[in-house]
Amino acid sequence: MVYKRGLRLLIKQLDVLIMPYISFVLLFYPTAYQPGEACAAVAKEGGTSSAAILLCRACGHELAVGADIHFVPSRLALSSRNDTFIGGRTVNIQLFENPHGNQFEVITFRKAEVTQHWPADKHFTWFPGFSWTVATCPRCKTHLGWAFQPTDWPDTVTKTIFEESEHTFLALITHRLLREDFASSLLMTPKSFTS
Repeated sequence: MVYKRGLRLLIKQLDVLIMPYISFVLLFYPTAYQPGEACAAVAKEGGTSSAAILLCRACGHELAVGADIHFVPSRLALSSRNDTFIGGRTVNIQLFENPHGNQFEVITFRKAEVTQHWPADKHFTWFPGFSWTVATCPRCKTHLGWAFQPTDWPDTVTKTIFEESEHTFLALITHRLLREDFASSLLMTPKSFTS
């Protein structure tokens, strides 16, 4: 009984420590985990980062394409680093911490298919001059990140106004995203169906 509790606690701790790293590797280096045939298929298709489709890791809903990534720097980031998608595009990842001590690695996007939950909050923003609201997956309601709009805007705006403005952006949590080409490589085709 004590052994099982200790084992569960160890597994939970490993999950908290290792999962963000594994998720990051799977998001940005999916070919490292693909079988040889899947790697060849990606190379044949000419997988480029601008055409890469990003999915909700929880349900597979299409959220954005690589071309929607738009770097918005923040002086409040604990750290910032560049990483590379397949196809050579550099993506900047920033690390932030909320007032509760939770840390999040995020990528900023110009647009994404998410649900914003207004009103926007001006307190504890990671991007000075912007207020934020929670962004969730429209299908499964998983928290994916935050939507940012100028602080001088009204607390509630329509989705159309948000999407059409050049002054808005989203910060999505890296380990809650999944690349479609990697997700496809996880699907196994029974040998009876292969030619």
